[in-house]
Amino acid sequence: MRLFKIGLLVGSLLASLLATRVYADPVTLRFWVAWDPQQADAIAATKQIEAYEQAHPNIKIDIQNIAFGALHDKLITSIAGGDAPDVSWGLIEWLGELNRMNALADLTPYAAKWPDRAQIYPNALDAVTIDGKLMALPHYLGIRGLLYHEDMLQKAGIATPPKTWDELVTDSQKIKQATGKYGFGIAGTGVRAPQELLMYLAQNNATLAKRMPDGKYRNTWGEDPKELANAAQVFAFYKTLQDKQVIAPEASSWGWEEEDTNFSLGQYAMVVDGSWMKNRAEQNPDTMKDVKIVAPPYGQKPATFFEINPFFVYKGKHQQEAWDFASFMLSKGYQSAVHGERSPRMDVVSQTKWGKDFTGLAPTGVGFPPVALGSITRAMEESIGRVLLKKEDPQSVATWLSKAVNRALRQSGELSGN
Repeated sequence: MRLFKIGLLVGSLLASLLATRVYADPVTLRFWVAWDPQQADAIAATKQIEAYEQAHPNIKIDIQNIAFGALHDKLITSIAGGDAPDVSWGLIEWLGELNRMNALADLTPYAAKWPDRAQIYPNALDAVTIDGKLMALPHYLGIRGLLYHEDMLQKAGIATPPKTWDELVTDSQKIKQATGKYGFGIAGTGVRAPQELLMYLAQNNATLAKRMPDGKYRNTWGEDPKELANAAQVFAFYKTLQDKQVIAPEASSWGWEEEDTNFSLGQYAMVVDGSWMKNRAEQNPDTMKDVKIVAPPYGQKPATFFEINPFFVYKGKHQQEAWDFASFMLSKGYQSAVHGERSPRMDVVSQTKWGKDFTGLAPTGVGFPPVALGSITRAMEESIGRVLLKKEDPQSVATWLSKAVNRALRQSGELSGN
């Protein structure tokens, strides 16, 4: 009997030691990013994450840096294979798709106890909320403003930057005549092309996909002649940019890299861009020293693209730890160090032009609807090419895009009245 009790005691001690070891073993969180490790924000983020690990010795952050162009497909593949990371960067355009794949953790219960929630811009949280559930966290704000080279405008005799599309066209022609350089730049391809197009549509009262009473979405241009005309005017604006040599001929094939690089080198006068251009200013201090920022020129009403770059937290066995880490990256200390000019926190606002000049535009911001956007954004990119490359009629292109949006919504099961 005594030996039996000793055996029980030894077994209990071993179990306790094993439990202690399991508890002490660090949890490794896989964090997928798409940053340039040489940039100041990436360097600052790395230091902040190292400090987080030191303060949480049971947590190890495994950072995997993936080219932005490959990140989406790698995420989709990993989710399909049951091997999603714990936390990742991403684009707001992916929110609907990842949500429909049932890959994202519902962050609502965590956020209910989150003391920093009151410091986040409400419309930033709304942008990552679907059917009342918080499905991501706003990483940083990619609000767009009109950046312009003041020297070029002054050489053309332009005292103030354009406020409307018509003024943009007129001013660009003056700039071309005075400096020999183009007045404006666009992204005709890549992820930024649909973002710019969405902004112009919003400026002209043409909604890409409306939420209907049944909770699903629909493009209503084909049912509303006025809205179709508004959308057609947007494509007519693109056509005017090309026909009147407001943009360079090759701009129709530019992605964000060409758009940003050429502006930073002073190859053209104006661009709708984000606060990340501060990095370009640091790299090109001579050619960027005259850059100023105002609201983007508009058609019928002021509007800008309100890009909410999210942190996605995925379902998994380390959900609590993933939430703790993701919410740490929304803390005032982290945001002040990493995203001082583009933070989603209302108490982190830089007084530089890269901060307040952008965040001041937040009230006019618009974003994509929370639907599966893969086919839709590809169709938006193609619609720009139809106007600039194929020279198709703007109203025909608007009609084509309307049908393409609804076709994509039908395929994803999100079309109202389907």
